[in-house]
Amino acid sequence: MSSDSAENTPSGGRIIVGVDGSPSSEQALRWAAEQARRTGQEVHAVVAWEYPPSYGGAPIGDIDWAGDRREALQKAVANTLDGTDAQRVVQQVVHGHPARALLDAAEGADLLVVGCHGYGGFAGMLLGSVSQHVVAHAPCPVLVMHEHSEAEAASR
Repeated sequence: MSSDSAENTPSGGRIIVGVDGSPSSEQALRWAAEQARRTGQEVHAVVAWEYPPSYGGAPIGDIDWAGDRREALQKAVANTLDGTDAQRVVQQVVHGHPARALLDAAEGADLLVVGCHGYGGFAGMLLGSVSQHVVAHAPCPVLVMHEHSEAEAASR
């Protein structure tokens, strides 16, 4: 099958990508969009939010936590992808811990793509807590994008 026909024939599959506004998550979003163009899959960009621990899980004041994350996700998609790719991304704002939100979204998905914050030196070689958790528990293959490096593929 030529790449043109792959781009025009949706596979019905989904690529889930975690977006948190970091450079590595933007890199993950770009990679997922390119892969979706090649395979005809849908990209679902997921951002999670929780009340800060100091708030005890209850809303305070007029802060719209979900709305703030939705706006941040919309900006990340618009600033990272061109118009056509950005329009094709399904955006999801989920209340909960990021690792749990990504694992739930990955149920039935073909691939989960996450960024990983690199901090240089020995710490930069380690996976972050969210990426480490999803690599260990995801129901599908996981691709981890490190800041300033190439992708590292991991699967269960």
